[in-house]
Amino acid sequence: MASFTAQDVKALRDATGAGMMDAKRALTETEGDFAAATAWLRERGLGKAAERSGRDNSEGAVAVVVGANRAALVELKSETDFVAKSPQFVDMVEDLARLVATEGVDALDTKKDAIDDLRLTLRENIEVGRVERFEAPPGHVLDSYLHVQNGRGVNAVLVELDGGTAEQAHDVAVHVAFARPTFVRRDEVPEADIASERATLEAQTRNEGKPEAAVAKIVDGKLNGWYKRTPGGVLLEQPYAKDDKLSVEQFLGGVKVTRFAQVVIGS
Repeated sequence: MASFTAQDVKALRDATGAGMMDAKRALTETEGDFAAATAWLRERGLGKAAERSGRDNSEGAVAVVVGANRAALVELKSETDFVAKSPQFVDMVEDLARLVATEGVDALDTKKDAIDDLRLTLRENIEVGRVERFEAPPGHVLDSYLHVQNGRGVNAVLVELDGGTAEQAHDVAVHVAFARPTFVRRDEVPEADIASERATLEAQTRNEGKPEAAVAKIVDGKLNGWYKRTPGGVLLEQPYAKDDKLSVEQFLGGVKVTRFAQVVIGS
């Protein structure tokens, strides 16, 4: 007969978040072996998690870590904001971001069991969402911005500049957080998107009764405005958030934006 005490049941509950009867059954099934009981509960919890896998998990938290030449952004998804702002959840996403920054995206595989345990403890459909990692060559600068709400990151940005300073990279990251561009520069916008927008603007301009000879010029002007739109649009052409008399490109002078990444919880 399995030998364990009420204190053993409590310890297993504390370690796994399982209910009293589940913890007692796990110890009974594994003849009081604490490690085996933990694994038994994890397997059972995974079964429950699988049942929950279809539930919407559009809540969560995002963390960002920046080192000398490496940076990472990791999203951890949950069903509710209540769970997303819990200390265990926030600690986990921050740990994942540090891991990705130092060891790479593949290192997330080493945290599979820990994430499974979190699903069991918090009883929600928890999974890793979007992950970004930048490794910058010499002469490039990395920085970030993280908007925190109720103790959890909800809007995170990474920016890499070719030249410039960390302060400039941070300022661009703040701009990205609120302007939410889609592209760095105009030549990244798909030709099909441009053609579709141009056709819409041409039809709109003709419907306004503008002279046919003026349509092309008017549409070009409207298309320039489309590139600057927020949210969406082209980063370098958007009015700079801290001084809208300047575009982001003008703010940066000759400094080039290599890339950016953004994750907003719920989007």
